[in-house]
Amino acid sequence: MTFNAAQSYLLGLINENASRRMPNRLDRIYALLTALGNPQDRYPTIHIAGTSGKGSTATMIAAAFEASGRRTGLHTKPHLTSVTERARINGVAIPDDEFGDLIGELQTVSEHGRATYYEMLLALAFSWFARNEVDVAVIEAGVGGTLDGTNVLRPRVSVITNVALDHTDILGETVEEIARDKAGIAKPGIPLVSFVQDPGARRAIEIGCADAGAPFISVADTVTIEPRNGERYGQSFGIVTPVDRYDISLPVLGSFQQENAATAIRALEQLAADLRPTREQIETGFARLVIPGRMEFFPSHPGVVFDIAHNPDKAAHLARALAETFPGRRFELVMAIGDSKDAAQVIEPFLALHATYTFTTFAAAGRTSSRPQRLASIADEMGAWGRAITDPVEAFAIARRNADADSIVVVTGSTFVVAKLREWWMANVQSKSNV
Repeated sequence: MTFNAAQSYLLGLINENASRRMPNRLDRIYALLTALGNPQDRYPTIHIAGTSGKGSTATMIAAAFEASGRRTGLHTKPHLTSVTERARINGVAIPDDEFGDLIGELQTVSEHGRATYYEMLLALAFSWFARNEVDVAVIEAGVGGTLDGTNVLRPRVSVITNVALDHTDILGETVEEIARDKAGIAKPGIPLVSFVQDPGARRAIEIGCADAGAPFISVADTVTIEPRNGERYGQSFGIVTPVDRYDISLPVLGSFQQENAATAIRALEQLAADLRPTREQIETGFARLVIPGRMEFFPSHPGVVFDIAHNPDKAAHLARALAETFPGRRFELVMAIGDSKDAAQVIEPFLALHATYTFTTFAAAGRTSSRPQRLASIADEMGAWGRAITDPVEAFAIARRNADADSIVVVTGSTFVVAKLREWWMANVQSKSNV
């Protein structure tokens, strides 16, 4: 199967009922993986769930493994530029031709009920990692935990980064209900590391771990983070754990990444000596970190930040990071929000900033964007001013044109608008500045 044919086939799966409303049919993913010979069992894994921060934490753990010389698989979602990013080995995405071949093979064995878009890509990652004999794979969960397709894993370590309200139609309407669902990744004898601090959510996870027989490790209780100043486009800080002290330099912005780094380190510390990177390897891996679309800053006039913040928790983290990183600056936000999201709650954290808004749309198969006029009306009701521009590139251009040289243009909201405008920026602006 060609890459284009594989993409077309996958897009036809997005509107499957199970993909949109029930991305968690473990009977089907078990059957699919069994038909493939259970590739996910052929290498050690780290399993990471959470409302926010799981992609960054997964990428940090993978970076540490890579710095230790291990052949490292990484599965995160959603992808930013190409669907091939869902399966990476040492940072390199699966080639287009191998992607097409594997999807063709998966199509022939998925006779146990029509597999969903997510399940096919997950099975593809597991299979590609096995064929390339990775030493370890870091796997980010999709939605929730208990019935998420990734819960077929028996990992060396489980992680729940945090818990907040998101996917309430699937996981529950309170943080406690959502935490109980995410705690479903706990396995007997497998340590579960978490930075969850909400008392109700934490208690739900502790109960889930106790019921499963999984040791619970609280990052907040066992780690001290020592912030330092001095890096203009990154951050440095110390992390002190019961095991060691780490001097961390991250080439990414946002103080919330310090919590993700602490979580990643505590997870790595739970590994046996045969797999655990050294302190020096962890520090080296983190210093090389690249996370596109996560508080990603491009210095220019005006400066531009790309950050995916499609739920209230991510929006709150971003708003706080912008205020901390660019104190006293004015912000021009370019934002699109999925129709299934609570737009008011996504917008609300940004109201504390000195900001104006340009609301726009995105185009993605199986996903619906809120109308920008509706978003502008919501912002107006909340006391903020925003314009509505349907075309995202035009919206980006207008925001940049209206920004002062000292302002920061922030592209945020849906993954799809961040991906679209980041790709445009890299092709039309960043590439010329590097000439």
